[in-house]
Amino acid sequence: QVQLAESGGGLVQAGGSLRLSCAASEPTFSDYTMGWFRQAPGKEREFVAAINWSGVSTYYADSVKGRFTISRDNAKNTVYLQMNSLKPEDTAVYYCAAKRGTAGRTISSLYDAWGQGTQVTVSS
Repeated sequence: QVQLAESGGGLVQAGGSLRLSCAASEPTFSDYTMGWFRQAPGKEREFVAAINWSGVSTYYADSVKGRFTISRDNAKNTVYLQMNSLKPEDTAVYYCAAKRGTAGRTISSLYDAWGQGTQVTVSS
């Protein structure tokens, strides 16, 4: 089972930027679709972005489209989430996740492995 570890969270002012990283232990990292999800206090976990195995295809929630960019480096077994123009409503714990295949890429229950999460706090 692939193991994932996020990093890069922190406190930033509204309008600022952060880049999250997620390192995978699995040598067959390139077999996986990778996703980012987030969960704010009192809310359900929600889809943020996903990227297919090659990095050619990316998918975004409407709430982050145009501000966030997902990318991956298969040589480093790492997926990234570049977050720009951050808003207070982006405050949440951000999780990376891995699944085989691209079907259901926005559905958290279909992902096979999860990281421990990293806190992102955006102050107004």
